[in-house]
This record gives sequence, structure tokens and C-alpha cells, in this order.
Amino acid sequence: MTTNTFTIYIKLLDENVFVRRPTQGKLIKDMVFEVLPTDNYDPDDEHWEFLPGKIVRCGKEYSNNLGEEIFVAIEEVDV
Repeated sequence: MTTNTFTIYIKLLDENVFVRRPTQGKLIKDMVFEVLPTDNYDPDDEHWEFLPGKIVRCGKEYSNNLGEEIFVAIEEVDV
């Protein structure tokens, strides 16, 4: 893992509850990341809002579960 890789959170679609999947994102520029797949990524099992390889802008959001700010993918962007 390189120093420009961070944990980002991607919304899962078609779930019965609101779920975000942590994965890695390669920093492109300020708050813009390339979505990287998890080691066990299976597009037939989980439907990610933004697929691996897409470029996304992230926002910071406080996670009560983790007790810290996290990067959350909010939109796909062109670089």
C-alpha cells in the first residue's frame, strides 16, 4: 500500500439497510480518489454505488461507530 492510498467508504445499493463498504482509494488530488476493489470484491454479491476504477469526490463525515471522521464517496467526477 502506498502513502497516497486511504480508506474511503462506498454506499452499497440494493441492501435492506443503509450500508457503506470500506475500501481503498488512491488519492488523485484534494478529496478526489480512484476507487480500488477490496481483496474479496464480488460485483454479483455487492452492488457498489461507485465501482472500482471510477474516480470519485469524497466528503468528510463523522462516524459515530468509528468515533472519527471518514472519507465518504459522494459523486463521480472526471479528472
